[in-house]
Formats: sequence, structure tokens, C-alpha cells
Amino acid sequence: MRYTKCNFMMSVFGIIIYVTDLVADILLSVRYFHDGQYDFGVLTLSFVLCGTLIVQCFSYSWLKADLKKAGQESEHFLLLHCLQGGVFTRFWFALRQGYHVAFKHSHRTSNVVEEQTDPHKEAIDTATDLSMLRLFETYLEGCPQLILQLYAFLQYGQANLSQYAVIMVSCCAISWSTVDFQIALRKSLPDKRLLSGLCPKLMYLFYKLFTLLSWMLTVVLLLFLDVKVALVLLSFLWIMGFVWALINRTQFCSSAGMEFLYRVVVGFILVFTFFNIKGQNTRWPMSCYYTVRVLGTLGILAVFWVYPLFIFNSDYFIPISAIIVLSLLLGIIFLIVYYGIFHPNRNTETQHDEVDGKAPQTDCRIRYFLMD
Repeated sequence: MRYTKCNFMMSVFGIIIYVTDLVADILLSVRYFHDGQYDFGVLTLSFVLCGTLIVQCFSYSWLKADLKKAGQESEHFLLLHCLQGGVFTRFWFALRQGYHVAFKHSHRTSNVVEEQTDPHKEAIDTATDLSMLRLFETYLEGCPQLILQLYAFLQYGQANLSQYAVIMVSCCAISWSTVDFQIALRKSLPDKRLLSGLCPKLMYLFYKLFTLLSWMLTVVLLLFLDVKVALVLLSFLWIMGFVWALINRTQFCSSAGMEFLYRVVVGFILVFTFFNIKGQNTRWPMSCYYTVRVLGTLGILAVFWVYPLFIFNSDYFIPISAIIVLSLLLGIIFLIVYYGIFHPNRNTETQHDEVDGKAPQTDCRIRYFLMD
């Protein structure tokens, strides 16, 4: 378990995307208010605030637990998180510690007696926490933001520079945080094989990205058909994901309140993409999930083909429908290729991703987080 220079550069790139995404969203909301489009401005700003507040809650909860374990106080950090500076502080500590380990300790210390004193493990655990927080922020803020901006773009038939920037940055943030999380997951668990090589990373990225793109465009079409119907469908999917987390009795947080919030977030993430929420065998849950996704997507497209097209610009409908079908098909193909050929656990003795099985134990927080 080594923290490398590549890991450090990934952390640097992660904070660049995080800050760029935040600034682009704020600038776009200001632009909406300036142009008198108050509904889009409020929604854009609301997604930013909601995602940031929830991420700060998890950040402080984890930090409080870590400080309590070390016998330290956390009052000053509570104020810092209330001022929305907790994640930036984590980035600062992660970059400082990561630079020290990657560039000044190229090898693990030979006289390490206990695992907790290993600077490489400490740096990896710190970077892993940030990876989890970025994943939360991406799906709580980035995915709804992307749907909103695509809807605004198609509604008016044109977009300003701020909208283009938010769409591009949101796509980059979703792609990066998803792959970075998978790499951090494998890196932090000693009983898991690393996601090594460029091909596995690309297969995983394309599988997630294409299935997400297909579903987001489908939701955008449904919003044009009827906003209330779209909200009811998304709420139903969120409830199903939340119930699934309850049934699986997730054990990620130390307090009941934070565990409830975690399950709420899990349900929201499952609206957009599949994750194995407790390290169980993924074959049948994933098959059911994407079967429903395919049927739902084709069903919504079928409704549009029989519904009067005056509700939507017909010049956009045919190319968007083609993109939805093609991206969904590519996403499923990349999914099959990734799990059939490139998945790290494919040819190991343990044929399933279990975090609560007989694998070597570790105190890393990510062991009880989303698996894939």
C-alpha cells in the first residue's frame, strides 16, 4: 500500500475540477438572475447549496470520529464546516501530507511497527475520504445540474458561454470522480486487487459515462413531456433506492442520524447509476437494475413517438433519441466487457465483492462504502 506521485497528481487534479465546478455553477446562477431567469437561477444555486451542505455534514462527521479516536477536540472544525470550508481544509491537509509522502518518502518506512503509523497508509486514507466526498458532491449536485442545463439549453435552442462551461465541467467532474473513486476503493483495501492498466479504467469510465448520459437525456425528454411526471418518477426511483439501502442494513456511519442521511444519499445515487451498496454479489442486482433502466428508457422514447411533437422541437428529437439509444447500447457493451474481462476480482479466489466476508480486515472507512 503505497501513496505514489500519480496519486498526488490525481488529488491536485481533483481539487482543480472541484473548484472549477463550484465557480462555474455560481457564475451561471448569477447570469440567470441577471437575465431575469429566476427559476433556473434558484435551481442552479439550490443544487450547489444542497450538495455542499450534505458533503460538509459527512466531512465533519468523519473528522469528528477520527479526532475522537485520536483523543482530540473538534469544535474549531465544526465552525469551519459551518462556513463551508471543511472540504477545502481537507484538500489542503491531503495535498500537504501527500506531497511529503510521495516526494520525500519514496519507499515505506522499514521500521514501521503498526499499520497506523505508516505515512503511506495515512495519505491513502486521507485521499480516500476526499474521493468519497467528491463522489457524493458529484451525484448530489453535478448530475441534477447537468440535467437542468441540458433542459434549459433544449428549451431555448441556444446556450450562453456559462451554460456550456457548466455542462462541460459537470461531465468532467462526473467522469473523474467516478473513476477516481473506483481507484481509491481498490487502493485502500489490501484484500482487493488494484484497478491497474489503462484499458480497465477506460472500460469502467465508458460504462458509467454512457449509461449516465443516456439516462440523463431520457430524463430531460421526460421533463419536456411533463415536469410533474418526471419528478414523480425520480422520487419513486429514489424511494426504491432508499428502501434497498434499508433492506441491506448499511453500516457506514457511527451514528443513527448520519446513517439515515447516508441511506438517503445512496438512494439518490442509485437514481443515476448502479453501485453495490454493501459488497454483495452484484450479478443479479445489477442485471435487474439495468434491465429496468433499458425498459424505462425505451418506454419513455416510445411515449414521445406517439405523443404530439409540438411539446418539443422535432429538430432535436430524432438526434437526441439516437444519442440515447446509442449511448445506452455502448454503456451496456462496456459494462459486459468490463465485468467479463477487466474486472480486478474476475479471476481471484473470491468471486464477489464482499466487504464483510473473510477478507483481511482494515480500519479504512471506505470498506463500508459503496462497492463496484
